Amino acid sequence: MTNKRSGTPQGNLALVRGLAPAPALALLASLYFAQGVPFGFFSQALPVLMRSRAYSLEWIGLSSLLALPWALKWLWAPLVDRFCFRRLGRRRSWILPLQAASVLTLAALATWGDARGLDVLLIGCFISNLLASTQDVATDGLAVETLRVEARGLGNGVQVAGYRTGMVLGGGPLLVLFERRGWSAATWALAGALLVASLPVAFYNETRRHPMTATTHGASVASYLRQPGVRSWLLVLVVFKFGDAVATGMLRPFLVDRGYSLSDIGWSLGTLGSLAGLVGALAGGMLVNRLGVRLALLSFGMLSAISVGLYCYASASSIDTATLAVLLGFENFAGGMATVALFTTMMQFSRAGSEGTDYTIQASVVVVGTGLAHSLSGFSAARLGYTLHFGLASVAAAFAAAAAWCLLPRVTSAVASWVQS
Repeated sequence: MTNKRSGTPQGNLALVRGLAPAPALALLASLYFAQGVPFGFFSQALPVLMRSRAYSLEWIGLSSLLALPWALKWLWAPLVDRFCFRRLGRRRSWILPLQAASVLTLAALATWGDARGLDVLLIGCFISNLLASTQDVATDGLAVETLRVEARGLGNGVQVAGYRTGMVLGGGPLLVLFERRGWSAATWALAGALLVASLPVAFYNETRRHPMTATTHGASVASYLRQPGVRSWLLVLVVFKFGDAVATGMLRPFLVDRGYSLSDIGWSLGTLGSLAGLVGALAGGMLVNRLGVRLALLSFGMLSAISVGLYCYASASSIDTATLAVLLGFENFAGGMATVALFTTMMQFSRAGSEGTDYTIQASVVVVGTGLAHSLSGFSAARLGYTLHFGLASVAAAFAAAAAWCLLPRVTSAVASWVQS
């Protein structure tokens, strides 16, 4: 991202320092890192574990419903917003207890999880998602408040990079530790990583906010949905990551069926892939303001569609591990760029004073789209085969990027009348 006046990264860096100090960026990175670590581990380990225990592709696809709290968090987002402001005055006072509960949940899974079967692990994964999604409401509100418009591109890049870094740790080293030392050791390490990630917010001196005006739960959500342009934008949010999610929903079972071990998947997808996504997020954050969100959504979305389409080549031919690693890295790099463009636009479509609720509604819609895609992916791959499955996912991703390009001018014009009101 470059400064619009100077055109130089140095000028933009000075701008970001003025609008979002380094401690605030580090705090946001740590909070999203705390979400990425368990997600990286569960999303990488559970599909492989289920496939290795002869679960069908359909059931593996449906296991994505464990992430349902991320789609439903809009139901309690207004409560989080009101509680943070009216009762506590700080979002930190909501985030810390949830971080502590997440650590305790992982500690319980480390102690009793694997010994009681896969069902207990699935329940633990659901509870972890519930806690993390609720923490995310307060974290998103804190991010929207902290980052001014000019800093949101790079700020979102830092946040997504923090999340991807967590996925690197959870999906690579912890997955290898899981294979070599067992569930208990890996989950204790997961709990320890989450505890360390909680230290920045524990010492963060957040400014106490003025109390919010009282509002009913339904009005907070309903009033946002009634704003001009919102419905068209929500349509974009549903479809934008759909194609990518259809493809990645069956990527790990595809690798298992190709004969890759847990360690191979952990290093190639969990580590290399997540590192590539981290670099893509930072690159997207640097470019999104320079390109503008409309062009960024189109170009990064099309790049993501191309990267997904390359999985057709991987499934239709015998490629070596190095080539597959390059394809995995490219897809994660493009996905990281597209995610930053989407999140930056979502921040711009959030109203002052209800940032957590408005952003959460949008994020929940994205999760609904990706969750639906993941749930259907197993049925698609089982009936069509991996090659055609990945091909259709690529077409869906390209269509979504084109839809964003076509609809965004109309949405932006409508949103300008209410987003700062």
